[in-house]
Amino acid sequence: MTHFKPRTELSTHEVFNQSEPMTGYNAFSDDVMVREAIGRTGAKVHAERLSGFGARIGSQEVQDWAVRANANPPVFKPFDRFGQRLDEVEFHPDYHNLMELGLSHGVSSAAWTVDQGGHSLHAALLMLMGDADTGVCCPMSMTYACVPALRHANWAGDWIKGATAGAYDPRFLPANEKSGLTLGMAMTEKQGGSDVRANTTQARPIGGDEVELTGHKWFCSAPMSDAFLTLAYLEGEEALSCFLVPRWRPDGTRNTIEIQRLKDKLGDKSNASSEIEYKAAWARRVGEPGRGVRTIIEMVNHTRLDCLAGSAGLIRQAAAAAVWHSDRRNAFQRRLVDQPLMREVLAELSMEADGVIALAFRVSESFDRAGEDEHEAALARVLTPLAKYWICKRAPYLVYEAMEAHGGAGYVEEHPLPRMFRQSPLNAIWEGSGNVIALDVLRALSRDTAARDALARELSSVTGRHPALDARIRDLSRMVETGVGEADARRFAEHAALALTAASLIRAGLDPVAEAFIGRRIEESAIMLGAGSARIDSDTLIGRARLTV
Repeated sequence: MTHFKPRTELSTHEVFNQSEPMTGYNAFSDDVMVREAIGRTGAKVHAERLSGFGARIGSQEVQDWAVRANANPPVFKPFDRFGQRLDEVEFHPDYHNLMELGLSHGVSSAAWTVDQGGHSLHAALLMLMGDADTGVCCPMSMTYACVPALRHANWAGDWIKGATAGAYDPRFLPANEKSGLTLGMAMTEKQGGSDVRANTTQARPIGGDEVELTGHKWFCSAPMSDAFLTLAYLEGEEALSCFLVPRWRPDGTRNTIEIQRLKDKLGDKSNASSEIEYKAAWARRVGEPGRGVRTIIEMVNHTRLDCLAGSAGLIRQAAAAAVWHSDRRNAFQRRLVDQPLMREVLAELSMEADGVIALAFRVSESFDRAGEDEHEAALARVLTPLAKYWICKRAPYLVYEAMEAHGGAGYVEEHPLPRMFRQSPLNAIWEGSGNVIALDVLRALSRDTAARDALARELSSVTGRHPALDARIRDLSRMVETGVGEADARRFAEHAALALTAASLIRAGLDPVAEAFIGRRIEESAIMLGAGSARIDSDTLIGRARLTV
């Protein structure tokens, strides 16, 4: 299709000094930060695959899909025209285009189907998918994360095969008739939220590991999925069990999972989230009775990786957008990027993007190596919540700063930034909000000696590089030794995450970025971008956020 440029010579004025839309780029090959980060992991062997996906993500066609999928949210179809119960969700065609693009390129399946660097490859694919639309990343993430939980059931092989098929099949059919499956999760209830032990949903045994569930779920993400992992109490048990609840019963009839409504959310508009009720819904137990939290926590840990990776990608995209605009926009007789105060802001925005990318891929690397390295497995248990805490909380502020760099043009809905900004708080809330995550860190440090030792080892590997970082590491060590009180959980999480970000940058060999980060975020503790005084290499920092189109 031929695209003609809009008119610039109008009857009252000429339109000039505008930066063109940030499209027509390769979201992987033209992105120095992500490309280099992958090169430091086992996923470097997948660079060609990522480049092919990145070219599609940065295309105008895919960016247009995302705009339309978000402008036309999903619609709940409770009944057909005869009043018969459907409980289906109708999506815009471009939502399906995005789902097919992501699933066929392995966003959900790659971690389980490649021989090397699978979780780092998955994290990169998810980040790139988010450059187009973050809403579709939710069902893709849960489909990826369900695999370790399903491995606790010896009957779940076909479900795992469907979830890792790398195919999108949107038809509402029983699982055995589909070419690919998506999985969702339904844990929280109105009265408990994160406190899942306050759940009231009951499971009535009907033979073997089969049950019928009765109760409600306050958040059922991706209700169009083929099945949901959920928590409920078995009759007579005082601890939760985990169950897989398919949309269809074994006899080929629709399961009694009734969608009450779709959530009208701040962001994530292309994706459906719902409230549901189980009305004697057929389900099958996953894992041991009364061990539901332990079973589903493996899924939660993997979705937490996706939370932090998704937010890191969002920050990276915001930094690229701000630099892209500032390179092309003039004000007061100079390009924005050449103005000293704007350069400070852009340099720190780029610095933080580099930092979260380095930290996110350090986490994914620990996932990749956990099966063969006990240190990495232990490190993953404490590094994941720490990274999620910091990266996800930092995203809204940094996306806002990118919006401010655009001025009013970045505040109107034609620009991608408002959609990015509405999306930015989600990952800090999903899979454990700030307090829950900070307390999870304290529990890991108090109960898991191996995790505590792994954190100390990770930080000690970079001592002697900068006095301020050394002082921070000593302070963290004292806090762990004396015990961190609940009221100090956020302070510890923030200070530890900043030290780990610096360590990840040093480990990556990004010395100018590491020096700037330590100077501005640890030595000075400057909060706002551009408010610090430590010397930084602005040219290098900004250059790393610039797409190499």
